[in-house]
Formats: sequence, structure tokens, C-alpha cells
Amino acid sequence: MKIGIICYPTYGGSGVIATELGKCLASKLGHEVHFITYEQPTRLNFFDENIFYHKVDIRTYPLFKYPPYELALTSKMVEVAQAEKLDVLHAHYAIPHASAAYTAKQILAKKGINMPVVTTLHGTDVTLVGKDETFEPVVSFSIDESDCVTSVSESLKEETYDIFDLTTDIKVVPNFVDLSRFTKHKKDHFKTAICPSGEKLLVHVSNMREVKRAGDALEVFKRVREKIPCKLLMVGDGPERAKLEEKCAELRTCADVRFLGKIAEVEEILSVADLYLMPSEKESFGLAALEAMACQVPVVSSNAGGIPEVNIHGLTGMMSEVGDVDDMAQNALHILDDKNLPYFKENALKQAQQFSIEKVCPLYVDVYEEAIEKSRVGSR
Repeated sequence: MKIGIICYPTYGGSGVIATELGKCLASKLGHEVHFITYEQPTRLNFFDENIFYHKVDIRTYPLFKYPPYELALTSKMVEVAQAEKLDVLHAHYAIPHASAAYTAKQILAKKGINMPVVTTLHGTDVTLVGKDETFEPVVSFSIDESDCVTSVSESLKEETYDIFDLTTDIKVVPNFVDLSRFTKHKKDHFKTAICPSGEKLLVHVSNMREVKRAGDALEVFKRVREKIPCKLLMVGDGPERAKLEEKCAELRTCADVRFLGKIAEVEEILSVADLYLMPSEKESFGLAALEAMACQVPVVSSNAGGIPEVNIHGLTGMMSEVGDVDDMAQNALHILDDKNLPYFKENALKQAQQFSIEKVCPLYVDVYEEAIEKSRVGSR
């Protein structure tokens, strides 16, 4: 099968999942994958077998205040679909990929080419941007006109139905983790450098936007630190970072907190962690928590969105209401107790194994085949 994948090429969850999916489809299942986006995806290697990258050329003209990316993207989809004889287009993130894919499908139909479209909803494309009245009609239409639609969690599926008046059936295909990448490779010298006296190591990874409530991670850490020796690593960067560093000073915990910025090989950090903190106000799935679990790291989280589908309370970690930092701290202390920690670590890995890329990737192939059949029947 020849598959065109349209995604954002950045570190964001949708781009990471799209890239890892393409790599799995190509290297493990033998399909031919064509990425169509404005720059090479972060995790994509030039030499990956059966993988091709097609750059969207965004040209500027004095008449346009903003470059018309969606038009350029649509044209590139048409070009690639024709030249490479694609079997299906897979749009990750509704805006603008699903609407561009719909337009490309109509153009190709005029040329006698039947091109099925699969749209995967990742979260903020629906819950934040998509429901904005500026975009809602286009997003709703594009989702409904896709041959198949998937969402990364049951929570996001239900929220999508709540926001939009849709007739299409949404299938849940969860996010996944490549266990071969995240299986523990402990770097004891790194853990020793951070925790020279055997302190427990807590980690928070995010883009440090308000919705991630990274300040709550600092509050939880302060309370845990008052009870046991521990350190905290804040991984990532974003608009709230400066405020978080100020908050760290206010809480007088800076001596035991390190801000590391963006790190591509986050598994090297997770592999030596004892606990992962995810106090988010909203998460469509909780991919970062799943990656922590793949490194045998239990999770203390909020119970927002799709997180309960990943972090099982009392088994892989513990959950609290959004903003309840006192309860999160108590949960953290319970997990970090040496009598309890091995139990949570073992279960965290077992849960991650249920979301292995080897199990999830074939589910997308089933969706592609269904979309191809639907499109074929619809074109008769």
C-alpha cells in the first residue's frame, strides 16, 4: 500500500505520532509512506526504508499578508498522489490538513482518480482550535467528509461529538509507544550526578503552556521535598517557563530543581526517573505519561481527558482532581515509598506494553483498507 501522511513536522504529539506511525508502516509492515509537509519531520531519517518526504513549497507574494499554506499543501497532495499513485491520504490534525485533503480529493476526482481520506483527531485541533467559530464550519465539514475518522482516545471521541454536529463514525485508535526506544537503559552515572545522595527523582515534561499546569508540578514537588529527599527535572520549553522559574524561586526549591529545556532523547531522562508528574488541565491522551511508563516510571496525574485511559489509578500510578496538589503530593509519597515503588514500576511497563506500536500500527492499516473500500463503493 502507498500511503500519504500529512502532518505537522514539529515535536508536538500529533507530529511525533504521525512520524512514528509512518516509520512503523514502512519498516515493520512493508508499506510505502510519503510524508507531505513544510519541512522534514523531526524524527524522520533520510535513510529510512520505504519512506519519502515531499516538501510543501510556500511562496510569498506582495498581495498576500499571510502565505496561503493550505492552498500550497493541497496542490502538493494532488501532485504527490498522482505521481506516486497513492492509495490513501492520512491527515493528522484537522486544521488545515483535513480540509486540504478534502479539496485535494475533489481535484483528483475531476482527473478520474479516486483518493480516500483518513483523518486522525489529536486533541487541540478539536477542543481548542476546531471549536473556534472562525474555523468550526470548515473543521466540522472536513471531518464529516473524510472516508474514515479516528481519535486517539474515547474521551476525545466523545468531546468531538459534543462539540460538532457530526454524522460520521469515529473509531478510537490510541496513541502508541515504541518500546524498543523507551525500554530502560539506565545511565547510573547520570542519576548519580543529579541525585548524589540517592534522592528520589521526579520528572515533568511539557511544552509549558498554561493547560499543562507545570506550576502544579512545582507545588507537588515542594510538598514531597518536605517529607523525603528528592530532585525535580523540568523538561521542555514554552511561554510559561519564565514564570515557572520565578515560582521555583518563590517556593525556595531551586536548589533541587533543574530546567533542562527541550531534549530530543527524553527517554534518557525518563530511564532514571522514579516518578512522572502530569498535572494537566486537559489531555486528549497523555502520550508523555505513556512514554514514562515504557521506562517503568509510574505516574501521578490529574484525571483530565484521556489520561484515565492510560494511567490506571492504584496500578500504574495515581490520579487526583485537576489542581489538587495536596492530594497529588500524598499520592507521590505513597508511590515513592520503597515498599510500593517496585509494584507501580512493574505495572507501568505492563500498561505501556498494551500500547506498543506493534499492536496499534496494524489498526491503522485496517482503517486504511476500510477507507479505500468506502471510497470505492461511493465512487460507483
